[in-house]
Amino acid sequence: MISLGMLTHALRTVPVGTAYGAWIGIGAVGVALTGMVRLGEPASRTRLLSIAAIVAGVVGLSLTG
Repeated sequence: MISLGMLTHALRTVPVGTAYGAWIGIGAVGVALTGMVRLGEPASRTRLLSIAAIVAGVVGLSLTG
């Protein structure tokens, strides 16, 4: 519920596409990192580069939004 409230708050100043993209991207990165750190999932180079691409996309959306 808190994260949905934060999304709602962000929508007051950020376009919907940017806010939603950032919300989903941050969630995806958090889940992937949690899996690698806590559950021992493999941290292959491809996975780490993919996470970096998601983070770069979120930053890009934030800078252009």
